[in-house]
Amino acid sequence: MIGEHSYVKWAIKAIETYVLSEMKAQPSSDLPEDLFVRTAACFVSLHTISGELRGCIGTIEPVYKSLCEEILENAISAATKDPRFPPLSKNELDSIKVNVDILSCLEKIDSASSLNPKIYGVIVKSGWKKGVLLPDLEGVDTVEQQLRIAKLKAGIIGNEKIELYRFTVQRYL
Repeated sequence: MIGEHSYVKWAIKAIETYVLSEMKAQPSSDLPEDLFVRTAACFVSLHTISGELRGCIGTIEPVYKSLCEEILENAISAATKDPRFPPLSKNELDSIKVNVDILSCLEKIDSASSLNPKIYGVIVKSGWKKGVLLPDLEGVDTVEQQLRIAKLKAGIIGNEKIELYRFTVQRYL
């Protein structure tokens, strides 16, 4: 697996440990202190060497007591529980790129005119249905594309009344 930033290295360790032993990795003392004291929502995304999505799971609000645990759990889930893909195999470990996106706080917005798919991720909500799309994704160049994909992910069809939220990410490769 490929990754440079310490957050990404931690996600890789979490994935490799779980795929190889079905055990959760234990954090080491060389991890940055902010991983243990900071809480934040995050997504962990896996891509093949050719750039195709291979798994992506995350949280839109912090769920765990530290960013360290948030990354650990989302990394394992991205590798083994994304319903769009089979669990990552041992043979794939050397051909996966990992990135970690740390989310800002969600901001409710009144209209799509406050969105920019290169800067903001979006959450589209209608009742209990919710679709999330990270910002700056290849092939998502317009707000209309961003909203269409987020609605599709949520199962929102037609002219259902929606609520919109936006967020930014710090992306680590």
